[in-house]
Amino acid sequence: MFTESDLTRLLGEGEGPPSRVDLGSVIRRSTRRRVARQVALGGATTLAVAGIGVASITGLNSIGGTGSSESASVAGDTGGSATTPTAESLNRCGEPVAAVTPAASGLTLVTQFAPSADSAAEVTGSVTLTNTGTEPIMGSSASSPEVTLASNGVTLWHSNGPTILMAAIVNLAPGQSMTYQARFLPVTCSSEDEARDSFPENLPRVAPGTYQVSAALDVTIESPDGSAVRRELVTGPPADITLR
Repeated sequence: MFTESDLTRLLGEGEGPPSRVDLGSVIRRSTRRRVARQVALGGATTLAVAGIGVASITGLNSIGGTGSSESASVAGDTGGSATTPTAESLNRCGEPVAAVTPAASGLTLVTQFAPSADSAAEVTGSVTLTNTGTEPIMGSSASSPEVTLASNGVTLWHSNGPTILMAAIVNLAPGQSMTYQARFLPVTCSSEDEARDSFPENLPRVAPGTYQVSAALDVTIESPDGSAVRRELVTGPPADITLR
């Protein structure tokens, strides 16, 4: 059976100080809207790590344990103790795009998609995560954000379907940014499609026009001493895109 030290060595021992990835927190972010494919090595759950630097896997014996807290909330929610939504569960087909309060850390997302044909199989672009706060941020996130296509504030399509569970290392000083590749399909989904593991391939195409694209990302942030982590739901303003 692979031990934690074995995994650390396989991921690049001797290549410099490792960045930490809280494996338990990353795995807990997988919800019913995304079916994670996990790989087991000798009974120990592992995941691929995206990004620059060497990753060390920590907390293998405490997956699903305690020690983390959550922040961020949907604007207008006065419940106080309500569970914070995840990026994967934020928007539903045919429902209004959720308004989320800015992340307390100062992290924010900006989407960048160039004009495209409405008949395109998919539209590719990028999403930039920026630390607009005053403190350094170290932690991890999914390897790509959740993208929502909307019209007049109503969700037309969102990221869905099976995905390989990966983590991107987040290590941002104030003012620094990192960029994720992103994509969306110019189609319209319905509430009935939400019950599927992934949307059908023959969803109705959107008509030419101007639409809004937004992104959401769960970021697991470590405390400076590494003793605790918290999850933040990070979003940003929607960006207009022209589909012609």
